[in-house]
Amino acid sequence: MKLLTGNKIKLTRFKENDLKILEHWYHDEAFMRLMDTSPAFPKTEEELKESYLKKHKDHEYQFAVRTLELDELIGFVALDSIDWSNRNAWLALGIGDKANWNKGYGQEMLRLALTFAFNEMNLNRVQLTVFESNKRAIAAYEKSGFKHEGGHRDYLLRDGKTEDMLLFGILRREWEAEQH
Repeated sequence: MKLLTGNKIKLTRFKENDLKILEHWYHDEAFMRLMDTSPAFPKTEEELKESYLKKHKDHEYQFAVRTLELDELIGFVALDSIDWSNRNAWLALGIGDKANWNKGYGQEMLRLALTFAFNEMNLNRVQLTVFESNKRAIAAYEKSGFKHEGGHRDYLLRDGKTEDMLLFGILRREWEAEQH
């Protein structure tokens, strides 16, 4: 098995010409509202480049997700806010274009990210947060072995309605048990 290559996708470094695609995603309200609690405010190529360079400098791992067939950028995976002493990291991932949703890419992104986190980074725990309304993502996380550990009540306020932000985590031993 290859470390960063799956059946449909591969994890790579970002390229300069990816910035235009990322900028397009960060002008899509639906994408931005799933990715962040901040107001859906567009980001420029320059802001995205600065953010990437900062994360790279801080030794955080950001991957571009590309299809094997066409080498097309479809999303990203990040392992960041790494606590090396306790071997924990936060996971973030997203698929930019809705046309690429529900094709199994997310599940494969999770599998590749967790393989990298546990086998290459030697982490013990990976965690993430998700809005309670994002049922599709929650199902993918649970299918990948993540456990619902709690959350923050009424964390998000959008369009006059509140919703919880849920915390999910997976331990190395749980992930290893799923691999056999």
